[in-house]
Amino acid sequence: MCPRSLSRVDGLVIRGDRISLRPYRDEEAEQLLEHWLSSTWRVGGTADRASARRRLRQRIARSGRLAGGRLELAIDVDGRVVGDVEARHPPGALPPGVFEIGIEIHDEAERGHGYGSEAITLIAAHLFDEHDAARVQASTAVWNAPMRAVFRRLGFVEEGVLHAFMPTASGRDDFVLYAVTADAWRQKT
Repeated sequence: MCPRSLSRVDGLVIRGDRISLRPYRDEEAEQLLEHWLSSTWRVGGTADRASARRRLRQRIARSGRLAGGRLELAIDVDGRVVGDVEARHPPGALPPGVFEIGIEIHDEAERGHGYGSEAITLIAAHLFDEHDAARVQASTAVWNAPMRAVFRRLGFVEEGVLHAFMPTASGRDDFVLYAVTADAWRQKT
């Protein structure tokens, strides 16, 4: 797969074989609000609809551009959003050249079709090629066997367990950290 990146006035678009990574659109706000409210940690730990809507509008406005150490993109399949991917390089939080990625496929029915694998491939390639990343890392819950398999298949190496890392409704989940270096990525492709 050879990603094709296009910089546009309204943000970055990265086209793959079956998906595109693109900025969110204003008309997608209500759909996204309902999804993000169901995952309260994603909207700053609040279920306050007005506050969440304000934060969501800010996220939509900056999606498609690396702003404030975040690059957020929608995963688009045939004109519909099936998930999102983001790259994070918070100022002062990670060393130069290190990016962390996150991905979510919103609907259970959309999982298992390879959209997540392609999205990770596209965003990692973009970070290595366009942002001089030296390392791309990601983590997932220890119980998320499908995501762990995706990381391994794409050349990410398991580096350890982050104990009591992610808050959940029932406590805190352990997460597994994976990473791939620019050299390893280029050898793979």
